[in-house]
Amino acid sequence: MALALVFPGQGSQVVGMGRDLAAAFTPAREVFEAVDETLKQNLSRLMFEGPAEELTLTANAQPALMAVSLAVLRVLEAEGGLDIKNRVALVAGHSLGEYSALAAVRAFDVPQAARLLRLRGDAMQKAVPAGTGAMAALLGAEMEQARAICERAAENPETGRREVVEAANDNGGGQVVISGHKAAVERAVEIAKAEGIRRAMLLPVSAPFHSSLMAPAADAMGEALERDPPRAPLVPVVANVTAAKATDPDVIRDLLVRQVTGTVRWRECVAAMAAMGCDTFVEVGSGKVLTGLMKRNAPEATAMACGTPAEIESVLKAL
Repeated sequence: MALALVFPGQGSQVVGMGRDLAAAFTPAREVFEAVDETLKQNLSRLMFEGPAEELTLTANAQPALMAVSLAVLRVLEAEGGLDIKNRVALVAGHSLGEYSALAAVRAFDVPQAARLLRLRGDAMQKAVPAGTGAMAALLGAEMEQARAICERAAENPETGRREVVEAANDNGGGQVVISGHKAAVERAVEIAKAEGIRRAMLLPVSAPFHSSLMAPAADAMGEALERDPPRAPLVPVVANVTAAKATDPDVIRDLLVRQVTGTVRWRECVAAMAAMGCDTFVEVGSGKVLTGLMKRNAPEATAMACGTPAEIESVLKAL
């Protein structure tokens, strides 16, 4: 068994996440307390009790999801004896989950990851005025189809100018997310429907993440990571923007900056981990989004979600 740990991104947050972990395990409580103290905010209460609208705000959801992932990981280590360095082959995370993955392998400590993700969330929200950008999911589309649709939709027929609409996430299994100027994304949705894409729909997000419109946020993260750089990870991380493993702290820092505007190449990340021998994937944190995608992207691999006390018990038995 070659084990990879994967860490979820935005959209996996749900009110109540982490509550049972905090009640059951001291190491989980310690993670939540460290994040609360770092951010000078009772983020754990927001996670446990809501309201959902406040938890969903980018600046809250990003550190909150990291906190749950690291709480689960600390329980796996303390209660189950999981030895990251000797037992785990690779780690990867979807978008903000890359920070969780890096914290899991000690490239960041938990307070550092919380600081960076709060800044990242704020910077991404401020990069584009409200109502200017949008994202949409194209279900039943492959990457090349999505890129061709974006190329057509970028042309504004009223002004003759090109607007931004780009592939943001290649999640695999016929699921591509696009991002950019609101009008261009809306045109792409209509083109996709006309071309017979199974489903094309706007997503309830507040900014055009992972598009070139996020350049101001990338600049902000570049400055933040200069001040607060990563360390060498205990095991390699497979990066979103290259779908290749990285271990050098300077390279990791550059990849995190590029990730803000770059495509999350998740399908390729999973394929790369499988090609490097990983046959067991554990999704560490809230929800089961990546576990579901794993069944499409690496159907012969074993995939398990691990975000609750019962799931932790099940995963430890399997490992």
